[in-house]
Amino acid sequence: MEKVGIIGIGATKFGELWKQSLRDLLAESQLKAIEDAKISEKDIDLIFTGNMCSGDFSGQNHLGSMASEILNLNVPSIRVEAACASGSVALRQGMQAIRGGEADIVLVNGVEKMTDVQTRQATTGLMGAGDEEWEGFNGLTFCGLYAMMARAYMHKYRLTREQLALVSVKNHKHATYNPIAHYHNEITVDQVLNSSIIADPLTLLDCSPITDGSASVVLAREDIARKFESPIWILGSGQANDTLSLHARKSLTEIPASTHAAQRALMQAKLGIDKVNVTEVHDCFSIAEVMAIEDLGLIPRGEAGRIMEEGQTYFDGKVPVNSCGGLKACGHPIGATGIKQVWEIVKQLRNEAGKRQIGKANIGLTHNVGGTGSTVVVNVFGRDRENKGY
Repeated sequence: MEKVGIIGIGATKFGELWKQSLRDLLAESQLKAIEDAKISEKDIDLIFTGNMCSGDFSGQNHLGSMASEILNLNVPSIRVEAACASGSVALRQGMQAIRGGEADIVLVNGVEKMTDVQTRQATTGLMGAGDEEWEGFNGLTFCGLYAMMARAYMHKYRLTREQLALVSVKNHKHATYNPIAHYHNEITVDQVLNSSIIADPLTLLDCSPITDGSASVVLAREDIARKFESPIWILGSGQANDTLSLHARKSLTEIPASTHAAQRALMQAKLGIDKVNVTEVHDCFSIAEVMAIEDLGLIPRGEAGRIMEEGQTYFDGKVPVNSCGGLKACGHPIGATGIKQVWEIVKQLRNEAGKRQIGKANIGLTHNVGGTGSTVVVNVFGRDRENKGY
Protein backbone atom coordinates (compact mmCIF):
# COMPACT_ATOMS: atom_id res chain seq x y z
CA MET A 1 0.00 0.00 0.00
CA GLU A 2 1.38 3.38 -1.02
CA LYS A 3 2.49 5.59 1.85
CA VAL A 4 1.14 9.13 2.15
CA GLY A 5 3.42 11.88 3.40
CA ILE A 6 2.69 15.04 5.37
CA ILE A 7 4.66 17.90 3.83
CA GLY A 8 3.12 20.90 5.58
CA ILE A 9 1.30 21.85 8.79
CA GLY A 10 -0.32 24.99 10.15
CA ALA A 11 -2.39 25.98 13.17
CA THR A 12 -3.91 29.10 14.66
CA LYS A 13 -3.71 30.06 18.30
CA PHE A 14 -6.40 28.17 20.26
CA GLY A 15 -8.58 30.09 22.69
CA GLU A 16 -11.39 32.63 22.95
CA LEU A 17 -10.64 34.42 19.71
CA TRP A 18 -13.26 37.15 19.71
CA LYS A 19 -11.74 39.16 16.87
CA GLN A 20 -11.48 36.28 14.40
CA SER A 21 -14.34 34.75 12.44
CA LEU A 22 -14.69 31.15 11.30
CA ARG A 23 -13.39 32.24 7.89
CA ASP A 24 -10.41 34.04 9.44
CA LEU A 25 -9.38 30.95 11.39
CA LEU A 26 -9.69 28.62 8.43
CA ALA A 27 -7.76 31.00 6.18
CA GLU A 28 -4.92 31.35 8.69
CA SER A 29 -4.30 27.65 9.18
CA GLN A 30 -4.62 26.86 5.47
CA LEU A 31 -2.12 29.53 4.49
CA LYS A 32 0.31 28.50 7.24
CA ALA A 33 0.23 24.86 6.09
CA ILE A 34 0.79 25.81 2.46
CA GLU A 35 3.65 28.11 3.45
CA ASP A 36 5.18 25.38 5.62
CA ALA A 37 5.01 22.95 2.68
CA LYS A 38 6.60 25.54 0.38
CA ILE A 39 4.08 24.86 -2.35
CA SER A 40 1.62 26.99 -4.30
CA GLU A 41 -2.08 26.75 -3.55
CA LYS A 42 -2.44 25.80 -7.21
CA ASP A 43 -0.65 22.53 -6.45
CA ILE A 44 -3.63 21.37 -4.35
CA ASP A 45 -5.98 18.89 -6.03
CA LEU A 46 -8.55 18.36 -3.31
CA ILE A 47 -9.64 19.83 0.05
CA PHE A 48 -11.34 18.20 3.03
CA THR A 49 -12.47 20.22 6.05
CA GLY A 50 -13.52 18.61 9.33
CA ASN A 51 -16.19 20.53 11.26
CA MET A 52 -19.11 19.67 13.50
CA CYS A 53 -21.17 22.71 14.49
CA SER A 54 -20.53 25.65 12.16
CA GLY A 55 -24.22 25.79 11.24
CA ASP A 56 -25.31 25.89 14.89
CA PHE A 57 -22.57 28.16 16.21
CA SER A 58 -21.84 30.48 13.29
CA GLY A 59 -24.86 30.09 11.02
CA GLN A 60 -22.48 28.95 8.31
CA ASN A 61 -22.64 25.61 6.54
CA HIS A 62 -21.06 24.71 3.18
CA LEU A 63 -17.49 25.00 4.48
CA GLY A 64 -16.15 23.14 1.48
CA SER A 65 -16.85 26.13 -0.69
CA MET A 66 -15.44 28.51 1.92
CA ALA A 67 -12.16 26.58 2.08
CA SER A 68 -11.65 26.64 -1.68
CA GLU A 69 -12.77 30.28 -2.03
CA ILE A 70 -10.14 31.38 0.48
CA LEU A 71 -7.47 29.96 -1.84
CA ASN A 72 -9.20 31.06 -5.05
CA LEU A 73 -9.40 27.46 -6.23
CA ASN A 74 -12.03 25.50 -8.16
CA VAL A 75 -10.92 22.05 -6.99
CA PRO A 76 -13.34 19.68 -5.22
CA SER A 77 -13.69 20.80 -1.59
CA ILE A 78 -15.74 18.82 0.92
CA ARG A 79 -16.86 19.29 4.52
CA VAL A 80 -16.60 16.19 6.74
CA GLU A 81 -18.63 15.68 9.94
CA ALA A 82 -18.01 12.92 12.50
CA ALA A 83 -18.62 14.76 15.79
CA CYS A 84 -15.38 15.37 17.70
CA ALA A 85 -13.57 12.99 15.33
CA SER A 86 -14.37 15.15 12.29
CA GLY A 87 -10.77 16.26 11.77
CA SER A 88 -9.34 12.74 11.80
CA VAL A 89 -12.05 11.38 9.50
CA ALA A 90 -11.25 14.26 7.11
CA LEU A 91 -7.59 13.20 7.26
CA ARG A 92 -8.57 9.63 6.37
CA GLN A 93 -10.59 10.91 3.42
CA GLY A 94 -7.59 12.85 2.16
CA MET A 95 -5.29 9.88 2.58
CA GLN A 96 -7.71 7.55 0.79
CA ALA A 97 -8.16 10.02 -2.07
CA ILE A 98 -4.41 9.96 -2.67
CA ARG A 99 -4.17 6.18 -2.38
CA GLY A 100 -7.11 5.82 -4.77
CA GLY A 101 -5.47 8.02 -7.42
CA GLU A 102 -7.99 10.83 -7.04
CA ALA A 103 -5.35 13.41 -6.08
CA ASP A 104 -1.61 13.95 -5.73
CA ILE A 105 -1.70 16.69 -3.07
CA VAL A 106 -4.56 17.20 -0.62
CA LEU A 107 -5.19 19.94 1.93
CA VAL A 108 -6.95 18.74 5.08
CA ASN A 109 -8.41 21.19 7.60
CA GLY A 110 -10.19 21.08 10.94
CA VAL A 111 -11.94 24.19 12.23
CA GLU A 112 -14.47 25.26 14.86
CA LYS A 113 -15.64 28.64 16.13
CA MET A 114 -17.37 27.96 19.45
CA THR A 115 -17.23 31.02 21.69
CA ASP A 116 -19.75 33.21 19.88
CA VAL A 117 -22.68 31.40 21.47
CA GLN A 118 -23.80 30.98 25.08
CA THR A 119 -22.65 27.93 27.01
CA ARG A 120 -26.15 26.41 26.94
CA GLN A 121 -26.28 26.60 23.14
CA ALA A 122 -22.78 25.14 22.86
CA THR A 123 -23.71 22.27 25.18
CA THR A 124 -26.85 21.54 23.16
CA GLY A 125 -24.93 21.58 19.90
CA LEU A 126 -22.26 19.25 21.22
CA MET A 127 -24.89 16.82 22.48
CA GLY A 128 -25.72 16.23 18.83
CA ALA A 129 -22.77 13.83 18.93
CA GLY A 130 -24.77 11.57 21.26
CA ASP A 131 -28.15 9.90 21.01
CA GLU A 132 -30.74 12.67 20.95
CA GLU A 133 -33.75 10.40 21.46
CA TRP A 134 -32.40 8.43 24.43
CA GLU A 135 -29.80 10.78 25.92
CA GLY A 136 -30.18 14.41 24.91
CA PHE A 137 -33.99 14.47 25.17
CA ASN A 138 -33.75 13.17 28.72
CA GLY A 139 -31.36 15.90 29.80
CA LEU A 140 -28.00 14.16 29.57
CA THR A 141 -24.91 16.10 28.54
CA PHE A 142 -21.47 14.81 27.64
CA CYS A 143 -20.23 15.88 31.05
CA GLY A 144 -22.92 13.68 32.56
CA LEU A 145 -22.14 10.72 30.30
CA TYR A 146 -18.41 10.83 31.02
CA ALA A 147 -19.15 11.32 34.73
CA MET A 148 -20.97 7.99 34.69
CA MET A 149 -17.97 6.41 33.02
CA ALA A 150 -15.71 7.96 35.64
CA ARG A 151 -17.83 6.61 38.51
CA ALA A 152 -17.86 3.12 36.99
CA TYR A 153 -14.10 3.16 36.42
CA MET A 154 -13.30 4.49 39.90
CA HIS A 155 -15.45 1.76 41.46
CA LYS A 156 -14.01 -1.08 39.37
CA TYR A 157 -10.33 -0.14 39.53
CA ARG A 158 -10.21 1.85 42.79
CA LEU A 159 -9.01 4.98 41.03
CA THR A 160 -8.92 7.83 43.54
CA ARG A 161 -10.26 11.29 42.87
CA GLU A 162 -6.76 12.70 43.41
CA GLN A 163 -5.29 10.33 40.82
CA LEU A 164 -7.93 11.38 38.28
CA ALA A 165 -7.11 15.06 38.91
CA LEU A 166 -3.47 14.39 37.96
CA VAL A 167 -4.53 14.15 34.29
CA SER A 168 -5.51 17.82 34.22
CA VAL A 169 -2.48 18.87 36.28
CA LYS A 170 -0.13 17.19 33.81
CA ASN A 171 -1.84 18.57 30.71
CA HIS A 172 -1.82 22.13 32.03
CA LYS A 173 1.91 21.76 32.71
CA HIS A 174 2.50 20.64 29.12
CA ALA A 175 0.41 23.52 27.74
CA THR A 176 2.71 26.07 29.37
CA TYR A 177 5.31 24.98 26.78
CA ASN A 178 2.92 25.18 23.81
CA PRO A 179 2.54 28.64 22.23
CA ILE A 180 -0.81 27.89 20.58
CA ALA A 181 -2.47 26.47 23.72
CA HIS A 182 -5.68 27.94 25.12
CA TYR A 183 -4.28 27.93 28.68
CA HIS A 184 -0.75 28.66 29.87
CA ASN A 185 -1.32 28.31 33.62
CA GLU A 186 -0.30 25.40 35.81
CA ILE A 187 -2.89 23.99 38.22
CA THR A 188 -2.79 21.79 41.33
CA VAL A 189 -4.72 18.72 42.42
CA ASP A 190 -6.48 20.82 45.08
CA GLN A 191 -7.60 23.32 42.45
CA VAL A 192 -9.09 20.54 40.35
CA LEU A 193 -10.90 19.01 43.32
CA ASN A 194 -12.22 22.36 44.58
CA SER A 195 -13.37 23.81 41.27
CA SER A 196 -17.10 23.86 40.51
CA ILE A 197 -18.77 20.47 40.17
CA ILE A 198 -20.09 20.00 36.64
CA ALA A 199 -21.26 16.38 36.89
CA ASP A 200 -20.08 14.48 39.94
CA PRO A 201 -17.27 13.42 40.17
CA LEU A 202 -16.09 15.70 37.33
CA THR A 203 -15.37 19.33 38.17
CA LEU A 204 -14.74 22.27 35.88
CA LEU A 205 -11.00 21.53 35.72
CA ASP A 206 -11.68 17.94 34.60
CA CYS A 207 -13.37 19.25 31.45
CA SER A 208 -11.95 20.54 28.19
CA PRO A 209 -12.92 24.15 27.42
CA ILE A 210 -15.07 25.75 24.74
CA THR A 211 -12.44 26.90 22.27
CA ASP A 212 -11.94 28.53 18.86
CA GLY A 213 -9.23 27.30 16.52
CA SER A 214 -8.19 25.81 13.21
CA ALA A 215 -5.45 23.46 12.01
CA SER A 216 -4.40 22.24 8.57
CA VAL A 217 -2.06 19.68 7.02
CA VAL A 218 -0.87 19.11 3.47
CA LEU A 219 -0.73 15.49 2.29
CA ALA A 220 1.19 14.26 -0.74
CA ARG A 221 1.58 11.08 -2.76
CA GLU A 222 4.70 9.13 -1.79
CA ASP A 223 6.88 9.95 -4.79
CA ILE A 224 6.04 13.65 -4.43
CA ALA A 225 6.54 13.68 -0.66
CA ARG A 226 9.99 12.12 -1.02
CA LYS A 227 11.14 15.26 -2.85
CA PHE A 228 10.58 17.33 0.28
CA GLU A 229 13.16 17.80 3.02
CA SER A 230 11.50 16.11 6.01
CA PRO A 231 8.14 14.52 5.25
CA ILE A 232 6.34 12.69 8.01
CA TRP A 233 4.69 9.47 6.86
CA ILE A 234 1.23 8.15 7.69
CA LEU A 235 2.21 4.56 8.46
CA GLY A 236 -1.24 3.32 9.45
CA SER A 237 -4.79 4.52 9.93
CA GLY A 238 -7.74 2.78 11.54
CA GLN A 239 -11.32 3.75 12.21
CA ALA A 240 -13.93 1.90 14.27
CA ASN A 241 -17.46 2.71 15.35
CA ASP A 242 -19.74 1.68 18.18
CA THR A 243 -23.25 2.40 19.42
CA LEU A 244 -24.42 6.01 19.33
CA SER A 245 -25.79 5.73 22.86
CA LEU A 246 -23.72 4.93 25.94
CA HIS A 247 -26.41 2.77 27.57
CA ALA A 248 -26.19 0.23 24.73
CA ARG A 249 -22.55 -0.61 25.54
CA LYS A 250 -21.49 -3.71 27.44
CA SER A 251 -19.07 -1.74 29.63
CA LEU A 252 -18.72 1.80 30.97
CA THR A 253 -15.03 1.42 31.79
CA GLU A 254 -13.61 1.06 28.28
CA ILE A 255 -14.18 2.25 24.71
CA PRO A 256 -13.91 -0.80 22.42
CA ALA A 257 -13.77 1.31 19.25
CA SER A 258 -10.46 2.77 20.48
CA THR A 259 -8.97 -0.71 20.76
CA HIS A 260 -10.29 -1.81 17.35
CA ALA A 261 -9.10 1.37 15.60
CA ALA A 262 -5.65 1.08 17.20
CA GLN A 263 -5.29 -2.55 16.20
CA ARG A 264 -6.12 -1.72 12.59
CA ALA A 265 -3.74 1.24 12.47
CA LEU A 266 -0.85 -0.65 14.09
CA MET A 267 -1.39 -3.69 11.89
CA GLN A 268 -1.24 -1.47 8.82
CA ALA A 269 1.93 0.16 10.15
CA LYS A 270 3.39 -3.28 11.02
CA LEU A 271 4.27 -2.01 14.48
CA GLY A 272 3.49 -2.85 18.07
CA ILE A 273 2.18 -0.23 20.49
CA ASP A 274 5.50 -0.55 22.35
CA LYS A 275 7.23 1.17 19.41
CA VAL A 276 5.19 4.38 19.81
CA ASN A 277 7.23 7.20 21.35
CA VAL A 278 4.66 9.99 21.57
CA THR A 279 0.87 9.80 21.82
CA GLU A 280 -1.93 12.35 21.53
CA VAL A 281 -5.18 11.03 23.01
CA HIS A 282 -8.69 12.45 23.19
CA ASP A 283 -8.94 13.81 26.74
CA CYS A 284 -12.23 15.67 26.42
CA PHE A 285 -12.57 14.85 30.13
CA SER A 286 -9.88 13.59 32.50
CA ILE A 287 -11.44 10.11 32.63
CA ALA A 288 -11.23 9.92 28.82
CA GLU A 289 -7.42 10.03 28.95
CA VAL A 290 -7.38 7.36 31.65
CA MET A 291 -9.45 4.99 29.51
CA ALA A 292 -7.65 5.89 26.29
CA ILE A 293 -4.17 4.89 27.42
CA GLU A 294 -5.55 1.54 28.56
CA ASP A 295 -7.73 1.00 25.47
CA LEU A 296 -4.72 1.66 23.23
CA GLY A 297 -2.62 -0.86 25.17
CA LEU A 298 -0.06 1.68 26.35
CA ILE A 299 -0.53 0.43 29.93
CA PRO A 300 -2.37 -2.55 31.51
CA ARG A 301 -6.03 -2.26 32.53
CA GLY A 302 -6.56 -0.63 35.89
CA GLU A 303 -3.01 0.71 36.15
CA ALA A 304 -3.72 4.31 35.11
CA GLY A 305 -3.87 5.67 38.66
CA ARG A 306 -0.43 4.34 39.55
CA ILE A 307 1.02 5.46 36.21
CA MET A 308 -0.30 8.99 36.79
CA GLU A 309 1.07 9.15 40.33
CA GLU A 310 4.51 8.09 39.11
CA GLY A 311 4.52 10.86 36.47
CA GLN A 312 5.08 8.43 33.62
CA THR A 313 2.75 10.29 31.21
CA TYR A 314 4.67 13.58 31.31
CA PHE A 315 6.55 14.51 28.13
CA ASP A 316 9.80 13.36 29.75
CA GLY A 317 8.27 10.19 31.25
CA LYS A 318 8.17 6.58 30.07
CA VAL A 319 4.74 6.91 28.39
CA PRO A 320 4.46 10.50 27.08
CA VAL A 321 0.83 11.50 26.53
CA ASN A 322 -0.59 14.80 25.24
CA SER A 323 2.63 16.78 25.07
CA CYS A 324 0.72 19.75 23.58
CA GLY A 325 -1.55 20.01 26.62
CA GLY A 326 -4.28 17.81 25.23
CA LEU A 327 -7.87 18.88 24.75
CA LYS A 328 -7.96 19.94 28.40
CA ALA A 329 -5.35 22.71 28.20
CA CYS A 330 -4.51 23.22 24.54
CA GLY A 331 -8.26 23.48 23.93
CA HIS A 332 -10.93 21.55 22.08
CA PRO A 333 -12.33 23.35 19.01
CA ILE A 334 -14.28 20.26 17.98
CA GLY A 335 -13.52 19.91 14.26
CA ALA A 336 -9.94 21.10 14.66
CA THR A 337 -8.85 18.72 17.41
CA GLY A 338 -7.95 15.71 15.24
CA ILE A 339 -5.80 17.85 12.93
CA LYS A 340 -4.19 19.68 15.87
CA GLN A 341 -3.15 16.28 17.23
CA VAL A 342 -1.42 15.58 13.90
CA TRP A 343 0.18 19.05 14.04
CA GLU A 344 1.69 18.16 17.42
CA ILE A 345 2.94 14.74 16.31
CA VAL A 346 4.59 16.26 13.24
CA LYS A 347 6.23 18.90 15.46
CA GLN A 348 7.56 16.16 17.72
CA LEU A 349 8.82 13.94 14.90
CA ARG A 350 10.50 16.92 13.25
CA ASN A 351 12.17 17.79 16.56
CA GLU A 352 10.44 21.20 16.53
CA ALA A 353 8.47 20.99 19.79
CA GLY A 354 10.77 23.20 21.83
CA LYS A 355 10.65 22.82 25.62
CA ARG A 356 8.08 20.00 25.38
CA GLN A 357 10.20 17.99 22.93
CA ILE A 358 10.20 14.25 23.57
CA GLY A 359 13.57 12.53 23.14
CA LYS A 360 13.93 9.92 20.38
CA ALA A 361 10.53 10.69 18.86
CA ASN A 362 10.41 8.41 15.82
CA ILE A 363 6.87 7.05 15.94
CA GLY A 364 3.76 9.01 16.94
CA LEU A 365 0.10 8.09 17.39
CA THR A 366 -3.11 10.13 17.46
CA HIS A 367 -6.39 8.99 19.03
CA ASN A 368 -9.51 11.03 18.22
CA VAL A 369 -12.98 10.21 19.57
CA GLY A 370 -16.45 11.25 18.44
CA GLY A 371 -19.19 11.14 21.07
CA THR A 372 -18.64 8.72 23.95
CA GLY A 373 -16.70 6.39 21.67
CA SER A 374 -19.18 6.09 18.81
CA THR A 375 -16.49 6.99 16.25
CA VAL A 376 -12.78 6.55 16.91
CA VAL A 377 -9.85 7.17 14.58
CA VAL A 378 -6.27 6.16 15.37
CA ASN A 379 -3.38 7.18 13.13
CA VAL A 380 0.27 6.15 13.30
CA PHE A 381 3.05 8.39 11.96
CA GLY A 382 6.77 7.96 11.42
CA ARG A 383 9.86 9.79 10.20
CA ASP A 384 10.92 6.81 8.09
CA ARG A 385 8.42 5.44 5.59
CA GLU A 386 9.94 1.96 5.93
CA ASN A 387 9.96 1.94 9.76
CA LYS A 388 13.69 1.12 9.69
CA GLY A 389 15.45 1.04 13.02
CA TYR A 390 12.25 1.17 15.10
